[in-house]
Amino acid sequence: MVNFGKKLTADQVPEWRGYYINYKLMKKKVKQYGQQLQQGEKDRRRVLKDFSKMLDDQIEKIVLFLLEQQGMLASRIEKLGKQRAILAEQPDISGIADLREAYREVGLDLIKLLKFVDLNATGIRKILKKFDKRFSYRFTDYYVSSRSNHPYSQLQQVFKHVGVGAVVGALSRNLVDLQERQGSYLSIYDQPTTALKDPIIDMINSSVDKLTRSTNFLRFLGQHALIAHEESPSTAGEEEIEDQKYHFISLMLNLVNTFLYMVNTYIIVPTADDYSVSLGAASTVCGVVIGSMAVAQVFSSVYFSAWSNKSYFRPLVFSSIVLFLGNVCYAMAYDMNSLTVLIIGRLLCGFGSARAVNRRYISDCVPARIRMQASAGFVSASALGMACGPALAGLLQWRFKIYMVTFSQSTLPGWLMAVAWLLYLVWLCISFKEPNRADEVYDTQQNTAPGQRVDIEQVENGLAQPLLGNSETKENEEDDDDDEEDDSEECAQDSRKPATSIGSAYRLLTPSVKVQLLIYFMLKYAMEILLSESSVITSHYFKWNTSAVAIFLAILGLTVLPINAVVGTYISNMFEDRQLLMASQIMLLVGIIFSFKVTSTYSVVQYVISALITFVSAEVLEGVNLSLLSSVMSSRLSRGTYNGGLLSTEAGTLARVVADCTITAAGYLGIGSLLNVTLLPSMVICAVSIACTFLTYNSLF
Repeated sequence: MVNFGKKLTADQVPEWRGYYINYKLMKKKVKQYGQQLQQGEKDRRRVLKDFSKMLDDQIEKIVLFLLEQQGMLASRIEKLGKQRAILAEQPDISGIADLREAYREVGLDLIKLLKFVDLNATGIRKILKKFDKRFSYRFTDYYVSSRSNHPYSQLQQVFKHVGVGAVVGALSRNLVDLQERQGSYLSIYDQPTTALKDPIIDMINSSVDKLTRSTNFLRFLGQHALIAHEESPSTAGEEEIEDQKYHFISLMLNLVNTFLYMVNTYIIVPTADDYSVSLGAASTVCGVVIGSMAVAQVFSSVYFSAWSNKSYFRPLVFSSIVLFLGNVCYAMAYDMNSLTVLIIGRLLCGFGSARAVNRRYISDCVPARIRMQASAGFVSASALGMACGPALAGLLQWRFKIYMVTFSQSTLPGWLMAVAWLLYLVWLCISFKEPNRADEVYDTQQNTAPGQRVDIEQVENGLAQPLLGNSETKENEEDDDDDEEDDSEECAQDSRKPATSIGSAYRLLTPSVKVQLLIYFMLKYAMEILLSESSVITSHYFKWNTSAVAIFLAILGLTVLPINAVVGTYISNMFEDRQLLMASQIMLLVGIIFSFKVTSTYSVVQYVISALITFVSAEVLEGVNLSLLSSVMSSRLSRGTYNGGLLSTEAGTLARVVADCTITAAGYLGIGSLLNVTLLPSMVICAVSIACTFLTYNSLF
């Protein structure tokens, strides 16, 4: 991996050399400021003022040149437009071909300009990070918030690219109009779904996507998975290695594992209270029954994540066997009249959670060009499983005996899932193909270090934060060798090694990352309270039966994909992620407050509306939260056993455990008090997370 100083020099357009950020000078200035502070020649306030002015001057130079080049491109497009108007009246095949070539030349110059902005944005981000680290001061927060919020902000020109968007639109329209087969000169405005055939447009759009915050439904879904994404392989050899590792059926088996596990998690929710009562326990013990699976998952996530360093097939086989046994125990608990066996069954199901393996397989073994689709499939499989679980429970309303074994609405979910996992195990043994680990070693050696495999679009070059992504790239050694020795985070080896323990992973968590994990804990806690106590609450207040509860939960689960479609396709393109983060937290708090029983009566309308607000807000919040988490998290947490996906999984699983224990504990106060007692912690945690988000708001880009 070429270090940034050399990359900046090598990738510069020679005639534009004077308009790039003077990264070498600014590095030396940072070092000089450090020496002056140590020697007492300057105070901290003076250093901040001088550095701010120098960075302002650099950004002004970049932006003014950017605007000048945009104007030149616009002028060239305008002149070509006049030629196109003449050809429209007097068509000439050779003239059309020449004109298309002229438009392509403009497109190539536009790509050069986009790369110019990309290099400078990276340089600004890196020099801000270097300054923060050298002086142990959060200067970046101050600088970005003060500049980006100013009405005359030049920094916003780097963020928004309004002029570039207009140039891209003009080029797209004119190139489509000049398609050789379109003699009628139809406009793309008349047929907005017309495919842009010219490859230069794809190249431009790729550059724009890399530089801007624009998202779509697929990418938004993929961010839910918190799976590391990287650029497409740069060489044919690397692409061939990825194709050799990729096996479609193995990917499908991982997605089916995800789907079945989510079905297994939620299929018991509508009947867990009745099952607990039939075994002589209180209905609120359903919290322990449901939550015991999450308790075991806290531990299983770690050992499955470590196991996936050596194999994918063996942990999936182990997972299937344990889940089969767990569901058999769950189903047999009724005839054994044992609550202990019931809980052991759910614990075994939790110990079989292989979601860490599923994530890791997609991250390591799916080619980069389709990894986002695979990530979206992972999230979709989870959402469909969440909806299908309660729906299946609503259908299993039979009661019969075969010999001494009872089949009822309480035990049938266990038997059904046991059969499903047994069939899955057979399919797994027949069809799964273990990736060649030698290929992975080779692939790792082609990169400087494992930590570099974070998607440059999402982290390094600013898809989620154009200037402030976490960049751990090694700096220019020739410019500042002693600086590199002091700046331990940017040293070649240590800075890119994945975390090797929970402690080392925790030390990599910045305040912004901790706040995002708190938010993830909060939203999972609120969702678990809503879902796990739904059967008890609706039975107590509305006399709903199991089928009604199952339909209600299935409808909630089915809202996941449509809501993500709306947010990912439209809303995320209109607002910043941090704005959506704050708004969705506020809406979640509104839903929680509206759920409280404050009068003598509690209506179905109030419960259903408040549940929808809470659940939908939590779903929106989850996507935005994981998007920001992937942006602010260190690249060292993108790989290895103790990765970002594991940390978020542990935070969410711990939230579910606490929520389910809260339900059971609150049950001792009586069913009438259950709703308000369980909602109170949700409200407090949500309010705290909003306050923490406000405090770290300026660092969320």
